[in-house]
Parts: sequence; C-alpha cells; structure tokens
Amino acid sequence: MSYNINMSSNLKNYIQDFLDYLEIEKNRSPKTLQNYDHYLKRFVEFANSAGQQNLSPAHITLPLVRKYRQHLNRTTDNSDRPLKLITQNYHIIALRAFLKFLSKQDVKTLSAEKIELSKIPERTVEFLEANEVEDILEAVPQNNHLQNLRDTAILETLFSTGLRVSELTSLTRDKINLQRGEFMVRGKGDKPRVVFLSGDAKASLHRYLDKRKDNNEFVFIAHALNTNAENLTPRSVQRIIQKYATKAGIVKKVTPHTLRHSYATDLLINGADIRSVQALLGHASITTTQVYTHITNKQLREVHSAFHNKRQR
Repeated sequence: MSYNINMSSNLKNYIQDFLDYLEIEKNRSPKTLQNYDHYLKRFVEFANSAGQQNLSPAHITLPLVRKYRQHLNRTTDNSDRPLKLITQNYHIIALRAFLKFLSKQDVKTLSAEKIELSKIPERTVEFLEANEVEDILEAVPQNNHLQNLRDTAILETLFSTGLRVSELTSLTRDKINLQRGEFMVRGKGDKPRVVFLSGDAKASLHRYLDKRKDNNEFVFIAHALNTNAENLTPRSVQRIIQKYATKAGIVKKVTPHTLRHSYATDLLINGADIRSVQALLGHASITTTQVYTHITNKQLREVHSAFHNKRQR
C-alpha cells in the first residue's frame, strides 16, 4: 500500500504498522484493511491540502480534524451526491482507531476520545408480516417445474435462515446437511456461523435438488433454456423476489434483505432474545441488531393496547 502524497516517513510506517496490526492481531478482513487504508489516505490528502505538509502524528490536532469533518460533509461520491453521514462516520472511525493504536505505541498524538462521531438519525427497516410472506410464497406456481421449485426454495431458505443474498448465491450443495437441517456459512469478515432450516425450507430444498439432473455445485442456478446452468447472481435473486411480491399484491419494495429483516423481526416478536438473534444474523456488534428492537417494541405496544386492562368498568 503506497502513498503518492506528502507524508513523513514515520507516519507512513505507523499507518503500515496499524494495517499490519489489524490484519494479524485483530484478524480483520482484506476488505476492512482496504477501507481503512482508503480512509486514512483521504485524511492525509486533506491535511496536505490544508497546509500540513509532511504530516506526523504530533501534527494531528482537534482543529485539523474539525476542518476534515467539514471537508467530508462537503465531499460528493461518484454519483455527485453528498457523502452519507454514516460514510463520513466510517472515515472518523478509521482515524480514531489509528489514533488509539498510536497511543498504545506511546506515540504523542491527539487522543481518540476527543473525537465524537456524528449522531445518525434512527435507522428504520422494512419487513414483511407473516401473512405477507405467505402471500409471496403462494404467488409461486405450485407445480413440479424446476424453476418454480427453485424459486420456492429460495424464498423458504431466505426466510428460514436470514441469509444475506451473497451468502445464498455462493451456497454449494456439499455445504447443506438436509438431514440435520443446518449448515455453516461465512459472512462478513469471513466469520463462520451456523444457520438452521425450517421444516418447510428443508422440504422445498429436497424437492428442488431431487429434481435437478445437472452436476453444478451451486444450490441455486439459472434454468432458462439455451443457457449454461450458472449460479444465480444477487441481482437475479432480487428480481425473482420482487416478481412474486408484485404478483402477491405487495406494493412496497421487497428485496432479499427485506426477508432477512423479516426473519429477525419474526424471531424477536416470538420471544427470541437479542443476543441469540445477533448470533443467528452474524452481526459483529449488538448495536446492529438493536435496530430491530424498535420494531418489536412497537408490536409490544400494540399488544398492550389491545389486550391490557379490558376489565368491565
């Protein structure tokens, strides 16, 4: 990872040491290393443009960081849109992590604790009610055609496991244990987790895979005529799901991730604890999973209103 910008050799070495630390001691993924490298490079480039030539750790000050945050807020992405607040925070998270690393090395620099993240508006998620999931499943023609068997298996598997679409499309036959109804996937950061199939999901996968006569290793493949049977892409799965959602009369946009949200919400509404849902979804942080508690709290409030204190007056 090279820098064609003005930077003191010791800062360049510190950044490389930091990236090595993330890779070896923190076991961060190559993508994470690439992102942190990009974020720190952008900070150094800004410092150069702001007159901080040959930047060193001691030159990283709170006023410089404030100007950098203002710069990020005025920066646009490749589509000429302002950087999202969460993306701006990713830059600051990387800088804070770097400053904490320097502090551990007893290098004089700005304290990471002095830098606060921007407050992100409360995130909302779109999910399906149980009856809407059923409506989508019923929209798939109930016959023995291979493509329809596949589409039912896709919908059942997504709702049963909460898989990310990339995890679904990369799934191979040898990874699934239909007898046990479980299998392992590697999610973000190459972290493994076990997912479980419902009875309906197992049955639909059995019907689909038993009907297959090809030797393709992937579970979900294209079955159109005059094409090679290649594994489905995330975009293909998106189109399949939206097709049946539209056919079922659901007007909101339904994506593979909507089914993941529906899976998590269904678990929580039916009594699962937040830590278990975190593990089942493969979230590294409980904070990511807690977005669903706002939904379930609303559900609980509606239950309370409907059923509490109905005594005769």
